Amino acid sequence: MHLGMLLQMAADGMGDRVAVGSRPGGTTMAELALRSGRLGTLLAGRPGERVVLIDLNSEAVPLALFGSALAGKPFVPINYRLTDDQLRDIVVRTVPATVIVGEGVAERLGPIDGADVLTTAELLAASLDEAIEPADPYAGDPDAIAVLLYTSGTTGAPKAAVLRHQNLASYILSTVEFAGADEDEAAIVSVPPYHIAGISTVLSSLYGGRRLVYLQAFDPAAWVATVEAEQVTNAMVVPTMLTRILDVVDDGTEHLSSLRALSYGGGPMPAAVIERAMALLPDVSYVNAYGLTETSSTIALLGPDDHREAFASADPEVRARLGSVGRPLPSIELTIRDAGGLELPVGERGEIWVRGEQVSGEYLGVGDGLDDGWFATRDAGHLDEAGFLYVHGRLDDVIVRGGENLSPGEIESVLIDHPAVEAAAVVGIPDTEWGEAVVAAVVTFPGTQVTEDELRDHVRTRLRSTKTPEHIEVRTELPFNETGKLLRRVLRDELSATYGQRSV
Repeated sequence: MHLGMLLQMAADGMGDRVAVGSRPGGTTMAELALRSGRLGTLLAGRPGERVVLIDLNSEAVPLALFGSALAGKPFVPINYRLTDDQLRDIVVRTVPATVIVGEGVAERLGPIDGADVLTTAELLAASLDEAIEPADPYAGDPDAIAVLLYTSGTTGAPKAAVLRHQNLASYILSTVEFAGADEDEAAIVSVPPYHIAGISTVLSSLYGGRRLVYLQAFDPAAWVATVEAEQVTNAMVVPTMLTRILDVVDDGTEHLSSLRALSYGGGPMPAAVIERAMALLPDVSYVNAYGLTETSSTIALLGPDDHREAFASADPEVRARLGSVGRPLPSIELTIRDAGGLELPVGERGEIWVRGEQVSGEYLGVGDGLDDGWFATRDAGHLDEAGFLYVHGRLDDVIVRGGENLSPGEIESVLIDHPAVEAAAVVGIPDTEWGEAVVAAVVTFPGTQVTEDELRDHVRTRLRSTKTPEHIEVRTELPFNETGKLLRRVLRDELSATYGQRSV
């Protein structure tokens, strides 16, 4: 199915519901379809093979997404937080294209051959131009490229993940009930438009009939205030966002009374953080959603009932499920394999492989690299006897110390269990004796103090000595990008400069 058909279904079945903005006064489903159709005609007539968006969150995001789809051109939202040189480099790699820019972006880019620049204000104005005949919502090719999303580049240069209309539509059709949301439901969008969650939230909310409320850029106080003002019922955050939101809620001035469901993903969630959230906001239903850009969003889910059961359980095995990402979706096949591609038994760690219609695994100019439809995620994990999936981080992050493979995530979880530690990151750095040495960086809670020896003892009593960090550096912050991913390569380089290339 083509995204244009999803939009038209929503317009036909729920035309009077507000799709984007405040109630009253927002853009209805029918109006969104009409305005997107006009943009489809406009963008199809402009030069360029793709449609780039470089701007903050706003109603321009769904209009540009669906307008691109109806124009038959891939939608390419780009990270506006990149340096000017990085931003220009990606645009040069993406042209010829219509480049939709927010305030000040054109000046940052300068002249680029093949870039047909259109401001966000001009885009919005064109969507209201009654003289433009809307594009046909049924003419699109489901096998065409719908979205190109550049990876975050935490371990290397960004590359463009290819998501076709059929990949995205398959995810929505298999996970969202058409018009299943109550008419008063609203979802706040605070993840940026160039994140897969920013795309999937638009599609799932539209198809389900849930109003979208955009927050231009994430700020915890503004997030809480917007939830209250707009009576938001649903939200998606990354772990670093949730910690900051809870700090605002914990001061007692805000209660998020309208919030019914909160999903989180995009990185490992410390058990202490989700337990704190469930204690502070006990009436909220929590969902841990695990997915990748290359899989069109979620492939495994720890649902509300799973959260409640684990949170209330005295059984350590059940309680541990709060650290899992739940079970694979019914539409997804998932296995754990060794380095040779052989499937591993339950409980053993290996690489997570997935297969399903929503799985793309394709990169622009590279191809899909699928093996009989199976995609190797490069994430390490294991399944337990009940089918719950535990993710241990990227395979590239595994520390090889003296021939032994160590999981940074396991050590990080133990460090975060210390009452003084708010966040932790563990990396392997070059070491002349062991190949790699285990080194950690931690951020402590305000007002707390802890020594390196105390933290090392804390780890040593819970894990064997080979997993105890040789050095633990206390910092005021860790290097995260704006979508909550730890910039592990940056941290590794910084710690290597201090501790690396010698016996420790």
